[in-house]
Amino acid sequence: MLFLPQKIEKNLKKIKGKSIGILGLAFKPNTDDMRESPSIVIINELVKKGAGIKVFDPMAMGQAKKIFSSLKIEFSDNSYEVARNSDALVFLTEWNEFREIDFVKLKKLLKSFIIFDLRNIFEPDKIKKLGFEYIGVGRK
Repeated sequence: MLFLPQKIEKNLKKIKGKSIGILGLAFKPNTDDMRESPSIVIINELVKKGAGIKVFDPMAMGQAKKIFSSLKIEFSDNSYEVARNSDALVFLTEWNEFREIDFVKLKKLLKSFIIFDLRNIFEPDKIKKLGFEYIGVGRK
């Protein structure tokens, strides 16, 4: 699991001072359960490396506020709030809400057009055609 923060760092070149939006905190969709969720390790590691973190999950915000109470991260009300002025967007849970996200709107909000799809929610070619850099897991 530690390779995911390293993958993010490798592709961003540097983490310190970057604003990273995290979408999806629960370990799977349709639950607020964050036990053993990759988001915990990833967020802690990114914060340790100096990143600014904004998060949103449709159901797990209450759990997240408890788990991350000691970290200075921003809790957002929706996906687009997370995207605003972020250097990258990281999808960690495959919520249907995220599958239906408006990438044209995202492009107007993001500082950099980098998408980390760590659950392979999206078709890489479609995302790339919209002008985004797409980084998935286990895909070429």
